[in-house]
Amino acid sequence: MKGMGISMKIKSTSAKIGDWVFVLICVILSIICVVPMINLLAKSLSHTDYLIRNEIYLLPKGLNLDAYTTVLKDMKYVRAFFWTVILTFVCTVFSLLMTTFCAYPLIFEKLRGRSAINVFITITMFFNAGTIPNYLLMKSLNLLNNPLVLIIPSCLSVYNMIIMRSFFYGIPDSLRESAEIDGATFFQILMKIYVPLSKPVFATLALFYAVGRWNGYSDALMYMKNTKYYPLQLLLYNILNNINQVEVATQEGFSAPGLSEALKAAIVMFSTIPILLIYPWLQKYFIHGVTLGAVKE
Repeated sequence: MKGMGISMKIKSTSAKIGDWVFVLICVILSIICVVPMINLLAKSLSHTDYLIRNEIYLLPKGLNLDAYTTVLKDMKYVRAFFWTVILTFVCTVFSLLMTTFCAYPLIFEKLRGRSAINVFITITMFFNAGTIPNYLLMKSLNLLNNPLVLIIPSCLSVYNMIIMRSFFYGIPDSLRESAEIDGATFFQILMKIYVPLSKPVFATLALFYAVGRWNGYSDALMYMKNTKYYPLQLLLYNILNNINQVEVATQEGFSAPGLSEALKAAIVMFSTIPILLIYPWLQKYFIHGVTLGAVKE
């Protein structure tokens, strides 16, 4: 008994050490993620003299809101922001509908060819036609330079569909069978039973789709020439990659190159903060939805 007690104490000590190591790793990773954001925020609020001398690290120096004033006064940023908000909302709703309508039939064992459909859908996760065939396909469908090209091609994620299908598997079949006995239709069962019980997975996948669309720019870069439909991230991409400090300063009406650095930082914050504000509202569903969706296949 004494030996068993010593063994349990050693295991308990090892578990505590493991917990502290895990916590330390999480803290380090959090710092790695947060520090660059704090640095950008400090740059966006700092005076140009300190930016030119590269003296800004974690705290702003010489509080200055000129960069944010410029962003908010320039209609191309404001227009891109509101267009991205609309695009993100539409894509998220449409993607959730497509994911639901794809996942729901696959939980029925009596569906003919269900195994073949599952295999076919899964294959698309590993094989892609490539950029040029996709471009030619969009061209043949007359979707080039069309806002729909930012919605339709990315409306369904197979990975997210599998998560939702697995979540549906976890809902007791007895509920569906009872509804079928009462005469409920296929669509009624979905709307009255599965959708109300699937709020965690809907919230989780909505977050996945919304973040993916908000941060997306490659599809607009390849398929969209009309600057009117440029999402905010593509506008930011063009500014950060195609314009040097002096050109930005001249274009935006600045007299000092350092202001362009503040402008870049302000635009990054301008495009990042809105999506960060969504996380607290969906956080309570996030882990619950993902883990339940992965328990049963």
